[in-house]
Amino acid sequence: MTQKVLVLGATGGIGGEVARQLRDAGWQVQALQRGLVHSSETREGIVYLRGDALNRDDVMRAAQGCNVLVHAVNPPGYRRWNKWVLPMMDNTIAAALKEGATIVLPGTVYNFGPDAFPRLTEDSPQHPLTRKGQIRVQLEQRLHAATQQGARAIVLRSGDFFGPRAGNSWFSQGMIKPGHAVKRINLPSDPGVGHQWAYLPDVAQTMVQLLSHRERLAPFSNFHMAGYWDADGTQIATAIARCVERDGGQAKLRAFPWWLARLVSPFVTTLRELLEMRYLWQQPLRMENSRLLAVLGAEPHTPLEQAVEATLKGLGCLSLPNR
Repeated sequence: MTQKVLVLGATGGIGGEVARQLRDAGWQVQALQRGLVHSSETREGIVYLRGDALNRDDVMRAAQGCNVLVHAVNPPGYRRWNKWVLPMMDNTIAAALKEGATIVLPGTVYNFGPDAFPRLTEDSPQHPLTRKGQIRVQLEQRLHAATQQGARAIVLRSGDFFGPRAGNSWFSQGMIKPGHAVKRINLPSDPGVGHQWAYLPDVAQTMVQLLSHRERLAPFSNFHMAGYWDADGTQIATAIARCVERDGGQAKLRAFPWWLARLVSPFVTTLRELLEMRYLWQQPLRMENSRLLAVLGAEPHTPLEQAVEATLKGLGCLSLPNR
């Protein structure tokens, strides 16, 4: 039987990766995209429908006949999170209830505050310190309530994303400069503080595999990925430096200039948002994935240097002319 999925946020990092991997796994993939000239167009085996995730009629129409809705949409540039995020989720829930579909939500660690550290399980207390964290908690609460009405939901939480097409990420926004040869690598962590990372293609593959088990899962199921545990906050940066060296360059590690980010943040939205999440770099947190392993047996896991090299190539940071 052909399985049909609607991906909301398919032009973003995680949404695009999930859409492509579901397509490769034999799913019929549709996506909602604003600004299309025509009502629909097909690109690389994915059908894009003109519409907006903030418009319930658009979402309901695009979701017709779908078994699964992937909710990977976020306001661009962190703008209007408090006004747009929850209404978009409400539209997805309404469509899922009508179609009897499963909702898949890429989760984050923003839900959790320091009282849950250093080891996070799926059921750790959620007392977030930030606005985005509070909204993330509400997203999951609304999903859970929807499962009491007949919907099904899978939440997959992971660490900070990186990957060749990951979009906005700490890797590309805070550690290096995309499109340029890497000369300096910023270290956001306080000295010796570990950090959790996730390679975007591995996250997407995990979602694809979980969907193959969805009928056997509880109506509301949440999972954590182990991803990569950077034990002292320098291992990802060191892997970047090794890739740069193999490419004929040389990069130095340095502390992230938090003082400069604080100085400029009143004028730059992205820096304000990064500063709000600094607590995640000041104390270690590690995600426990035993629940995921109980379902899948093993977690998709690309070797670290292979993942870092693919990310740097995707960001245009390796093999640049006129180095």
